[in-house]
Amino acid sequence: MLFITIQELEAAINYWRSQSPAVGEELALCLEAAVLAKPYALMIVQGSQRMPLDVLDEGARLALQGYFKTIQKP
Repeated sequence: MLFITIQELEAAINYWRSQSPAVGEELALCLEAAVLAKPYALMIVQGSQRMPLDVLDEGARLALQGYFKTIQKP
């Protein structure tokens, strides 16, 4: 996979939010959801439907890898 779609990114954020709900008065996101929120917001602002994976930072790539491992069927 060379690109991530906005739908896949949103699904990954929602997965991580379900695994570790926001906490505190400020409703801070877990680390994985927070690192994915930045490229997601950028895609919304730019009106993009997909983004090259190589522009994501290491934290975002790791969060995506963790998400994709959970949705793969054995």
